[in-house]
Amino acid sequence: MTLSFDPQTLRLPFYHFIGGERVDSAGSIEMRRPSDGKAYGACPVADSGLVDRAVQAAKTALKSSGWADVRPRERLNAMHRWADLIEQEAFTLARLEAVSSTRPIAQLIEGDIAVTAEQIRFFAEFADKEGSNVVPTSASNFGMTLSEPYGIIGAITPWNFPISMAGWKLGPALAAGNAVVLKPSEITPFSTLYMAELAEKAGIPAGLINIVLGDGPTTGNAITGHPDISKVSFTGSTAAGAAIMENIARTGIKPMTLELGGKSPQVVFSDADLDLAASAITLGILSNAGQVCVAGSRLIVAEDIADTLSKAIARHMANIEPGMTWDENTQYSPIISERQLCRIDKIVKKAVSLGAECVVGGSPMNGDGYFYEPTLLRGVEENSPAVTEEIFGPVLTIQTFKEEEEALALADHSTYGLAAGLFTRDLSRAIRVTKTMQAGTVWVNRYGRSRDHILPTGGYKSSGIGKDLGREVYLANRKSKSVLIDL
Repeated sequence: MTLSFDPQTLRLPFYHFIGGERVDSAGSIEMRRPSDGKAYGACPVADSGLVDRAVQAAKTALKSSGWADVRPRERLNAMHRWADLIEQEAFTLARLEAVSSTRPIAQLIEGDIAVTAEQIRFFAEFADKEGSNVVPTSASNFGMTLSEPYGIIGAITPWNFPISMAGWKLGPALAAGNAVVLKPSEITPFSTLYMAELAEKAGIPAGLINIVLGDGPTTGNAITGHPDISKVSFTGSTAAGAAIMENIARTGIKPMTLELGGKSPQVVFSDADLDLAASAITLGILSNAGQVCVAGSRLIVAEDIADTLSKAIARHMANIEPGMTWDENTQYSPIISERQLCRIDKIVKKAVSLGAECVVGGSPMNGDGYFYEPTLLRGVEENSPAVTEEIFGPVLTIQTFKEEEEALALADHSTYGLAAGLFTRDLSRAIRVTKTMQAGTVWVNRYGRSRDHILPTGGYKSSGIGKDLGREVYLANRKSKSVLIDL
């Protein structure tokens, strides 16, 4: 079966999903396909009234279904059925996502959708394996810490990995006994909507998952500021995370998990396997055309191997071919919008004007859609925007060092601390440097996540608060209560 399809033939869901029902509202945000730049619809915007309707639906569903109090194995089984349906409907989900997003359909089938089903099963297994604890107290007391769901989780997901990010939010929240009101990006909402409908078909009670479409200032603020939403989980830019924190502080204190921006270094020492490093570094910056929060956008390499490594990376970059996201042969993604394409180009041109050498790329690609050339910049100044700012594009800067201490100083970004890569054959150095790096995740002799969902992700500094994935995110969707009984 061919995966390629004609985007004109696809019927798209321009509605909200509240209480198990499709809810229409007027569309006002123009939507354009990144692959060809063509307008194809308008995303509706949920106002505070619709968000409140979704919250009330969640509240009603929690009460009527007893989701928080049912035998945990029932939650687990329903979520396993949901994961089964996601796998069975992979082609439909992939088309819904590929048409509007930057994700090529083959990568969606092989990666994003398969991984999302895995993660939902992974989170589901915590339902009957994590719980309350009896704690040591004096002989005359009985002490416990009770674990309870929050109730209603407000979630906001980004446009770059729509179905994956929906799985990150919905999976642990539901497994922990909560309901969710989720706003996907107004640019890429379609696969999330269908994923929610599949959850209901799997036996997850209607109203436990509510999807409201819209923008951040209207819909996002209504979610994060709603008094009946007990916790917020957000993945996106640092600026948007700061706005969410401000809104929560203004409207009522509640816990939050924020996975935010990054400007991640990839540090290569002289003893590294350069073939392995070149391949991993290229993948770390060109995956999704660099539109990844953990993109390894800063190469920090030992001076004596910089020429060899940069040439190897340039060869990898030269073999990249763009294509439409709905073509099964496409491996290289478009940029999400014309505005973002122009921003990337502006930062690159600024770096060159400050003296950087553009080894490869450096311009938008010719033709339809929003594609940018894989770009390698050498000789960048430490204060260049290409080094300091999160570009969110396929742009890799190169800085060199002579000593380990210098490498660590270059790697330590003043604002971000999301992820880092390290390439060396020296185990002692790997451990020493890993312990020193100011990043929430460090990959050694690789760059990028594996399918070991037990490893949490989250950043230091302005890269976020709290963790996604792993046991940590399940526990973050529950609150604890201390109990002490006199005997």
